[in-house]
Amino acid sequence: MTTPAPWLAHYGNVPHTLTYPAGSMAQIVLDAAEKYPTHAALDFFGIKTTYATLADDIRLCARGLADCGIARGARVTICMPNTPQAVVMLYALNLLGAIAHMIHPLSAPEEIRRYMEKAGSVAVMTLDQFASNLLSILPKTTAKTLILAGVEDGLSGIKKPLYRLTKGRKIERRPSGGEILRYTDLLERGRKYHGELAAHSDPNDVAAILQSGGTSGDSKGILLTNLNFNALAMQTAAAGDCVIPGNKMLAIMPVFHGFGLGVCIHTTLMHGAQCILVPQFSIESYAKLLKKHRPHYIPGVPTLFEALLRLKGIEKLDLSQLMGVFCGGDSLTIELKRKVDQFLKDHGSEEQIRQGYGMTESVTASCLTPRHFHKEGSIGVPYPDMMYKIVRPDSQDELPYGEEGEIAVSGPTVMKGYDGESAENEKTLQTHPDGRIWLHTGDLGTMDSDGFIYFKGRLKRLIISSGYNIYPAALENIIEEHEAVLISCVIGVPDNYKMSRPKAFIILRDGQAATEEIRQSIHDHCRANIAKYAMPAEFEYRESLPRTLIGKVAYRELEEEETNKREAM
Repeated sequence: MTTPAPWLAHYGNVPHTLTYPAGSMAQIVLDAAEKYPTHAALDFFGIKTTYATLADDIRLCARGLADCGIARGARVTICMPNTPQAVVMLYALNLLGAIAHMIHPLSAPEEIRRYMEKAGSVAVMTLDQFASNLLSILPKTTAKTLILAGVEDGLSGIKKPLYRLTKGRKIERRPSGGEILRYTDLLERGRKYHGELAAHSDPNDVAAILQSGGTSGDSKGILLTNLNFNALAMQTAAAGDCVIPGNKMLAIMPVFHGFGLGVCIHTTLMHGAQCILVPQFSIESYAKLLKKHRPHYIPGVPTLFEALLRLKGIEKLDLSQLMGVFCGGDSLTIELKRKVDQFLKDHGSEEQIRQGYGMTESVTASCLTPRHFHKEGSIGVPYPDMMYKIVRPDSQDELPYGEEGEIAVSGPTVMKGYDGESAENEKTLQTHPDGRIWLHTGDLGTMDSDGFIYFKGRLKRLIISSGYNIYPAALENIIEEHEAVLISCVIGVPDNYKMSRPKAFIILRDGQAATEEIRQSIHDHCRANIAKYAMPAEFEYRESLPRTLIGKVAYRELEEEETNKREAM
């Protein structure tokens, strides 16, 4: 059944519906800067940027981009971790009516080329340490300019030269010239530009493109609008019942991820709160971040919270300031929730970890467990203005409460569509008899009579490792491009830290033996074409693989085989 009203009782004062702004993402942040000019907007290694300065930087960067000829509708790839430059570039592009194409900086070079080629990027931005990868593929793309930033560009005082003498001393800092434009020189061009700046932005204009595997596993660009992000930011604040101006958000989730961009960055900045930018997460730095910054909000994936439980020397860690602990990106087990809740209680917090559910096709979460109320095993109730229903797979037929089917979602955060994928759009975005467009998620679930949603599994093949979606079909396509490979099958196997990791099974052509030379060649091929986070951790070579009755590789048999093997260990 479509989400009923009873769930509202569990959200206290959370409104059922909201009124969304007509402006762009950038305008919302600039409005926040008018309201909270002296509040800290960003904290990067202890260097704080006020809202007033952030607004100035956004306008300056936008002028520099305009001077480079980047205008409304142009697409620019941002291949960056969480840094001030990435945040400024995102909103500067949006101010011009241009589109930010967000990708993982650890993507393999050929992967980046494919993403950029499909997006039609006119420029790309990255850090100095990733410049070689971008320069190697730039001539094969539509992009004419590589904007290079240094981590030290976001630092000031003694920290700037100190970084260059320590972590930055082995990183080549290429100067502007030819296809390269330093970020600092881009800003300098902005100071000299006095032409038209802001474009008229419609809420339904595409603001950003995020990468996803869709339902088939092939990488697709997800077109997300100003309304999608602004609605998400307002819904998250309302359903979270905790976002307060001046408070601190620990922005560990990356800016190229829907969770990181939609919640950690845009929700925070829309409401005058502070983003503590973490460009690279490590367990070693986690405790220091919590002690030093004492954040009010910690969003993350199960891997991050599992790491929280393994921190050493934090007996006196005080978490009493916490107002929100949010888990998304993958299923939170009942046992892990219990352990995290106890950890929070033992360290002075009255909060419980709250699980969300969503997908990049709706920016990120569209469902969240209410504050101080939990039904075991549930992923919560829908955000304001978001509707859920359970339908019979491969149909639009709505199922009764308690019956398992495909989760379908409708509301203002649902994507505009996949970029240039009409067949996939038709399959994923369906207009139902009620006249609404429903996103068919490819996930299985149930709904109870109170409107609480329960995730049960996936219709599509998907591995979630440390919160990142990995699509086996995409990896298999790459592996089988190697001349020695006949067929492959990739499955997810359990991992104590990442929750799951990819393993590849391979049959070689013409009965070849898996010599060390062939193994190394296949491994090198994969490293050149697969992002580090998606790289198979194991390669197993076989003479045959189990098959279904219609001749397909029976990947579920391999999964069961791996499970039994691990249980026997």
